Amino acid sequence: MSAPVNDTRTALASIWPPFGLRITAGSLELAPVTDDDIPALVDLARAGVHSPDAAPFLNNWTDAPAEELGRNMAVYYWSKRAEMSPARWTVDFVVRHHGEVVGVQGITGENYLATKTMETGSWLGLHHQGQGIGTLMRQTICQFAFDCLDGTELTSGAWTDNRASLSVSRKVGYTPNGQRRLERRAGEVAIMQDLVLTPSGLVRHGLDLTVEGLPEARAFLGLPEASPA
Repeated sequence: MSAPVNDTRTALASIWPPFGLRITAGSLELAPVTDDDIPALVDLARAGVHSPDAAPFLNNWTDAPAEELGRNMAVYYWSKRAEMSPARWTVDFVVRHHGEVVGVQGITGENYLATKTMETGSWLGLHHQGQGIGTLMRQTICQFAFDCLDGTELTSGAWTDNRASLSVSRKVGYTPNGQRRLERRAGEVAIMQDLVLTPSGLVRHGLDLTVEGLPEARAFLGLPEASPA
């Protein structure tokens, strides 16, 4: 008989501390993606993340054929764990709303101990869009980054025709931070709107965060022991 997911996560956290993180805000729960989560995320992505003619991501990972999408997603999550160090790291959180897997919210830090800057990125299953979940999960990760990881600045970006993502960013408090001309698909140039958020600009959702496993995760990322509140 296999161990329950929570027991597996606890055992893995003793080896790889980020797995011990769990962030809850009301009906929302975020926890780092484990191998047990990958099949549900693959099913969610295969069910649709955006309309077929859209290309909302910098890396058009959803363009992959269905038979390749799952392998590509698994390799991505495995590679980010393998590359993780205090110098450069990415933590992708599986997002559950009322216990149901709805998407992924990630944060990335590079030279973070010096810069205190993180990049946010996310995706949400098509069926769960338009319900305020995307805004709530972004607010949650931003609050966690500033309050729990000592962040000074958060960055993000979206194509100028990605109105849904830009709307979420505005609601959370991001402000424009320049534009770039980039190749979106082969031979297609699009404009990437860069965004930045500071602690004073964050529009909080009014929910208290409950965070498990924070001291161990901070130590793993090279951050000093947090001062008592």
